[in-house]
Order: sequence, then C-alpha cells, then structure tokens
Amino acid sequence: MAVNIKGDAELKNIPSIKRKALRINLNANIYGTFAEIGAGQETVRNFFRSGGASGTIAKAMSAYDKDFSDAIYGIERDNRYVTEDRLKKMLTYEVNLIEDRLTRERHPEKLFFTYANTVATIDFAKKFKGHGWVGVKFQLGPLEAFNEIILHVRFKETDARLQQETLGKLGVNLLYGAFYLNDSPKDLLSSLYDNIDLDQIEVDMINFSGPRFMYVDNRIMSLHLVSNGFTNAIMFGQDGNNVLPAQQLYKTNIFTLRGSFRPVTKVNMDMYEKSIELFLKDKKVKPEKTKIIFEITLANLLADGKLNERDFLDRAELLCSLGHNVMISTFIEYYKLVEYFSEFTKKRMGMAMGVHNLVQIFDEKYYRDLSGGILEAFGKLFFKDLKVYLYPTIDNETGEVITSENLKVHPRMKELYKFFKYNGKIVDIANFNPDILNIFSREVLKMIASGDKGWEVMLPKGIAEQIKEKRLFSYSKNRVK
Repeated sequence: MAVNIKGDAELKNIPSIKRKALRINLNANIYGTFAEIGAGQETVRNFFRSGGASGTIAKAMSAYDKDFSDAIYGIERDNRYVTEDRLKKMLTYEVNLIEDRLTRERHPEKLFFTYANTVATIDFAKKFKGHGWVGVKFQLGPLEAFNEIILHVRFKETDARLQQETLGKLGVNLLYGAFYLNDSPKDLLSSLYDNIDLDQIEVDMINFSGPRFMYVDNRIMSLHLVSNGFTNAIMFGQDGNNVLPAQQLYKTNIFTLRGSFRPVTKVNMDMYEKSIELFLKDKKVKPEKTKIIFEITLANLLADGKLNERDFLDRAELLCSLGHNVMISTFIEYYKLVEYFSEFTKKRMGMAMGVHNLVQIFDEKYYRDLSGGILEAFGKLFFKDLKVYLYPTIDNETGEVITSENLKVHPRMKELYKFFKYNGKIVDIANFNPDILNIFSREVLKMIASGDKGWEVMLPKGIAEQIKEKRLFSYSKNRVK
C-alpha cells in the first residue's frame, strides 16, 4: 500500500521540498553550481521555483549532447556516461571552475558547492527502469577543503516524468542534508527519503569523504541503507570498501555462501573451498568471470533484537581479510537471493549450503505468503541456472553422515526433492573434512565470550590472532580461563 507522503511528512515534522530549497536559497553564504545530465534539470528547478535562487545558483547546466559533454568533462574510454567516474569528473571540474572564477576577495564568506548527477531514466520499451549517479561536493567553511557525498540510485517508477520529479526531490534532500545534517550522517541518510516513498527510488550505495566525514565508516552507512529499507543488498569488496552490486555482478558467474560467520570457522572455509572447486570445473563457468560472495542476511545481524554495528564490522573485517567479497541482504528466503542475482546475470550460479539449510528450503511454511506456495518459490529458485553444492552434517544420535542421498524431507516433499536431486540441481561435496563436522560458529562464539581455551584450532589460519589483537566478538585477554 502506498504511503501518504504529505501526511506522513507532516506527522514527522519533515520540511517540504520547497521549504528545504528556500532555506538554502535564503542562506547568504551557500553558493554553487548545478550540472545535471540525463533527466532534465529537475533538482535546480526546485530551487528556482522556491524563490530567492539568485543568491544560491551561480550556474545551472545540462550537457546532453555527448560531444559537448566530452568537450567539457573529457572522453570516457568505455563510452559510458552513467558511471561513478563520470560523476566524479563532473564534480571535480565544476568545483575547480568555481574556485577559478569566483575569487575569495569578493566572496570571503561563501561556502561553495557543486551538485551533479548523470542518469538514464526508463527506456521507451519500459524494460530498463533506469539508474544514475548523484553527488555533491561542498564546503562547510570558506577556507576548508571540500567534502563529498556520492550515491547510486535505481529507479522503480515506470514513468520517465515521475522518475525525473523523484530525482529532483532526492537532489534537494541531498543538498539540504549536506549543509544542515552533516554532523549526523545517519540522519542525513534517512533524510534522503523525505517526501519520497520507498517504492519510488532505491539508493543502493553511498560514500562520504572529506574533512567533516573522516570519522564516518562507509560500511556502516551502507548497512543502514539496508536496515532502513532503502535497498535490498549492499556489498563490500576484498579491500573492505563499498562496491556497487550491479557493477560487480553484471554478466558474471556468481557463487555464494550464506552464513552467520560469527566467527568464520574451518567448516565455513572447507565448505567454500570444496564447493568452489566443483563449481569452477563446470563447463558453463568461466573462472575469470566468476564473482564469489560471502552473504549474511540482515535477519542474522538482528538476531539479538537490534542492529549491532560492531558485531557486523567484526564479521565483515574477518571475511575481507580472507580475501572475499561480503554482501548484506534482506533476503531470508534463498529464492529471493537468486532472483536478485538474476537481475544482473543469466549465467550459471552456484550456492553452497549445509544439509540443515537444504531441508529448510523444502519446508512449506516459508512460502505461505506466495500465491503459488512452494512450487512458485522453487520455480524462481531451481529453474534459474543454479546448482546447489551440499555440505554434509553428522547425526548426533547415530553418528551417521547425512548427505543428499539420505537426508529426510517432509513426506509431501519427497517427490519434489527427487525431481531436483536427480536432475543435477543438487551436488554433494564428497571430499569434505570429516574431522571438523562438529564445529559450530555459535559454540565457538560462546567459548570466546566466556574465556574458554581451545577455540583457536576451530578457526582458519590467522583468524584467531585477529580476534585477539582487535578484541573482536567480546574477546578479553583477562578473561581467558
């Protein structure tokens, strides 16, 4: 159901777009330029309409023609214009132009800024909804270096005019937040959706930089994009920095391993190493075009009832230190994760999981919200080009190793399970390490927190040392028994 934006905004005492633009216009010190490519000059139009714009807007432009754009900002090697690199070139060029043309002798108190966007709205056939890069470079002191906020958006509306209007509102919110909410980046982040509904636009990446944001951890900001419902997934590269999922996953073979990784154990790594070996041997998989993702659901991060940022960073840092990409998503059900990946690629995908997780997939209670029930979910899951690599477990009572051959699903699901099993969708990991099957993250975590000895041998090489050195997962040297 659509949100009553006006009523909701009034209830929360959120200023309207016009009021935000007017407040900026009436600030005698804020002065800068607007450069908008691809969707009209929708942001600057709000400032013109609100009144008093002459004291704020030094210049507004749209270089729609590629030759004109190249002449101003330079030629892109890949001939793509809706990119982060293009946005950064726009921001840098316009800021340099401001400082070159407006002298401090005449404008000693001015806080210069440049707002820019480069976007592609929905196409004529309405198959591609569009996306774009939006950013602002701004000063908070006349003699200070510039700060920068850059974000990526994906349009959800199916009308180009509506997309333009939403982009214009987002631009005003961003510029207003930059000048009036910069001391609270989380509030700034939330304010991006002031007077905008969640089903209008998605913000799936954001980065803060500059002297006023030196203390900001962009991974935390991205985490709040997910927790606020602004996007369904965020991703970090092997260096721990934010990356754009669409950019990373486009036309690749995707291999993913889901877990709590609290902390990452030898079982996690054995599952990964043995399954990725099988995946890369697949004739449909190109190793050089394969993207490996360690994925954690937001529900897992909220397992204790609230979002623990430190706990999240602990997990992310350990996984990145092992050289892996990390994704945080809202997808509790596996089929939703596969659907998300399918937005970016049609190539073969692989997923490693334990027996317990596979049994849960065949539990009907997880699909009661779907009109087609479990059959609809399985259509979205297994009829994609996906293979599941199954890691065994041990039955604690009998000591029997449980694989795809002897696991038990609900009697009503037996034939459905057999169909996917014997059509090659489920592959057993045969060369697993039987000596580590009794290692569980939750038990290791308890041992770390309580100061017990012996947990170190359950973790991959180097992980225990990092936990001790950085005091991760409530580790305390004084508490070791």
